[in-house]
Amino acid sequence: MVFQRTIFILLLQYLVIKSSQAFFGHHHSPHHSLETDRAALLAFKRAIISDPNSTLFNWNDSTPVCNFSGVFCDKRHHRVERLIVNGSGLVGLLSPFLSNLTGLHVLRLDNNYLYGVIPPEFSSLRHLKHIELDVNNLHGPIPESFSLLTNLTTVTIRHNKLNGTLPASFFSNCTLLTNVDFAENSLTGQIPVEIGNCPSIWNLNLYSNMLTGELPLSLVNASDMYNLDVENNYLSGELPSWIVEKMRGLIFLHLSYNNMTSHDGNRNLETFFISLTNCTILREIELAGMNLGGRLPSSISQLSAYLESLSLQENQISGSIPPGLANLSNLSTVNLSSNHLKGTIPEEIHLLSNMEQLFLSHNDFSGPIPNALGKVANLGLLDLSNNQFSGDIPQSLGNLTRMISLFLNNNLLSGSIPTSLGNLTRLYHLDLSYNRLTGSIPREILGLLEIRMFLNLSHNQLKGPIPIELSKLENVQAIDLSSNNITGNIFPQISNCISLTSLNISHNALEGQLPDSFNNLKNLESLDVSRNHLTGKIPTSLNEIHTLIFLDLSFNNFDGRVPSGGIFNSLTNLSLLGNPHLCGSMPGIPSCWRKHHGLHSRMFVIIFSVVISVAAFLTTICCSPEVKKMWEVAISELIELGILCTQDSPSTRPTMLDAADDLDRLKRYLSGDTTATFASSLGISSSNLGDD
Repeated sequence: MVFQRTIFILLLQYLVIKSSQAFFGHHHSPHHSLETDRAALLAFKRAIISDPNSTLFNWNDSTPVCNFSGVFCDKRHHRVERLIVNGSGLVGLLSPFLSNLTGLHVLRLDNNYLYGVIPPEFSSLRHLKHIELDVNNLHGPIPESFSLLTNLTTVTIRHNKLNGTLPASFFSNCTLLTNVDFAENSLTGQIPVEIGNCPSIWNLNLYSNMLTGELPLSLVNASDMYNLDVENNYLSGELPSWIVEKMRGLIFLHLSYNNMTSHDGNRNLETFFISLTNCTILREIELAGMNLGGRLPSSISQLSAYLESLSLQENQISGSIPPGLANLSNLSTVNLSSNHLKGTIPEEIHLLSNMEQLFLSHNDFSGPIPNALGKVANLGLLDLSNNQFSGDIPQSLGNLTRMISLFLNNNLLSGSIPTSLGNLTRLYHLDLSYNRLTGSIPREILGLLEIRMFLNLSHNQLKGPIPIELSKLENVQAIDLSSNNITGNIFPQISNCISLTSLNISHNALEGQLPDSFNNLKNLESLDVSRNHLTGKIPTSLNEIHTLIFLDLSFNNFDGRVPSGGIFNSLTNLSLLGNPHLCGSMPGIPSCWRKHHGLHSRMFVIIFSVVISVAAFLTTICCSPEVKKMWEVAISELIELGILCTQDSPSTRPTMLDAADDLDRLKRYLSGDTTATFASSLGISSSNLGDD
């Protein structure tokens, strides 16, 4: 019993001593460590030259380090564990002194304006698990020393100016690495095969760099990958069928804008699409802009039932759209534009009830637009432009009440514009240009009050007047009705379209005058009314539109003086060609006669004509060498007087009194008064005539 008590006392004493050592030992060590952390943080602050949001205002000697904004210490307040100062607008050098925060687990400085290189000294942060430096101005290479950060799980340095290669050493000891994002930089070289040593990676973002070579086969080890995005690089080789078929958990696959090819010499898409059928939860496939050849395979119908987005634009895909595409009922975006697809749109398209965007432009589709499209109730964007669709525009398109953008331009469509399109009250863009549409512009379409971006009905065969309802489109920015057979006047209420930046109604048969109200279009940048039958004077109010930089009034019947000021100061005669009754001071345009001195000018012309006729008659009947000389002088002076009387500027034109005085002096000179001079207007006197 005594022995047991003795043992207990000794054990208790031991625990007390150890506790005291632990307490006093950590009493000084944490204090010293926090002071080291304070010094590191203050050194980081000194490198910051701008802190617009005062994020670092309490980083000073009097504030406890763990109370610094964005600074988080561990539970025992021994060390700084997390530094999170993101989106603060900080401008300055990324200080290497942060490497003294050796207890750091999380470093987030993303969305600032930090510059310089990534300090190699960061390799001292051996406990670092999470580093985010996205959206800064950092340059230089990824430090090789990052290979020492074996605890890293997340490293994202997207949208900077990094260059050099991806260090193979970085991927050699990265067994914990799950999230890698070096996108939107200028990295070169190949993706190292060592990336296969990182089997836990579920996110790999390397898009928008200058990487070359093929995707390494070692990526098959990353079987947990759910996002693989390497688009917009210079990667080559065949589409990575063997890799993706092993990534059964893949959700996002983005390979667009590389130099890859389809199988069998760029003629076979089937092999790759079959490999994708193993990715049973795939939602996005992006294979755009690679000139991939082959046909859309029927196996496309076996893709993931969760597929939402399919982007295959800007390739060399031929054939038709497989009807089985309609089995992918969750598709919301399909982009097949800029290929060599032909045939018609399958009627099964209406089964894609979740479709929101359908891009089929720049292909070789023909035949009618199927009425079934009007059943795709969620469709917000439909682009069928630049094909060979023919026939009428289906009335059923008016059922697509969620439509925001409708592009049917550059086809062979005929018939009238369906009034049902007036039901598309959410429409922002409507382009029916370059077709063979006839009839008048329906008033219902021009009641689309929400149309904001543009209305383009140009290059058709539309006729009749512009409906007054056009004036209700207060939000539209551009209207193009050019190259039709539109008649009637331009109504003054056009000025109600106050958001207009561009108006083109050229190449029509419009008549009447150009309204003075155009000056209310305060945002107008471009106005083209050329090749119509417009008459009257050019409104001087156009010079009040300070935003106007392009104006074409050519080939109309405008008359009178061309206004000055504003746009007219930079206008050339090319904008006024084909208006023979215009005049002004612009080069290439005839000068104008002064209207307010017309009576006097006519009187001068009459006097001038009579005197010249009489003088010519008398010259012919006079025989003396002396008399002929006097009349020659008189005729010369009369011609000069006539020229002066027709001058445009009042400062150079003689008054009526001056002209009368000149004629009186000339009369006295011809009567033999040798003292008479003509100096008042002509600046020539008889004493200057000389003697022969």
